[in-house]
Amino acid sequence: MAFILGLTGNIACGKSSVGALLAERYAADYLDADRIVHSLYAAATPETQAIAGRFGSDLLKPDGTIDRRRLGDIVMADRGALRELEQILDPGVRAAIEARFANSTAPVVVLDAIRLIEGGLYQRCNAVWVVTCNPDVQVERLKQTRSFSEEQARLRVSAQGPVEEKLRHATAVITNDRSVEELHDQVQRAWAETVRPYLLQDSPP
Repeated sequence: MAFILGLTGNIACGKSSVGALLAERYAADYLDADRIVHSLYAAATPETQAIAGRFGSDLLKPDGTIDRRRLGDIVMADRGALRELEQILDPGVRAAIEARFANSTAPVVVLDAIRLIEGGLYQRCNAVWVVTCNPDVQVERLKQTRSFSEEQARLRVSAQGPVEEKLRHATAVITNDRSVEELHDQVQRAWAETVRPYLLQDSPP
């Protein structure tokens, strides 16, 4: 059974950068829950049909997929709508995650999920890393990487749950608003402290 490392943090804190580093440096099997969600927005999936039924068929693009940006504008401004969307998506996301856990042959599987704590997935993990950064850095990253306006970026940052709830479950905390070298150093220390001892336990004498 693989060691499952949960990776979480609020939007634009750089979880994917940490996940990519773990995959490259330590040959971890990196599983990004956001990519699973995006796959559920494909044409004619049960999730796409449910979203169109709940939030309006005008969210469908000409190819039948969900317009993620328009959907995001709706749910980020309405916490009730966001919870309804999560209820639509969660079963499919969980099923895909469990299938990956069951089929992976890597010694370590990294589960990158923004709702790792809120959705209870942290209970499937041997360790939890929380990635944090300054909110102003989050806003600037969203503006640069996703072409959001200042208002759109701040709306998405403010819609996130408080990071304190995530930190309560943290085995390690990675601060990702410094240099790339500092990020690499933090990842190396966290791996040595929280993952490597378990791998050594399972190694043959």
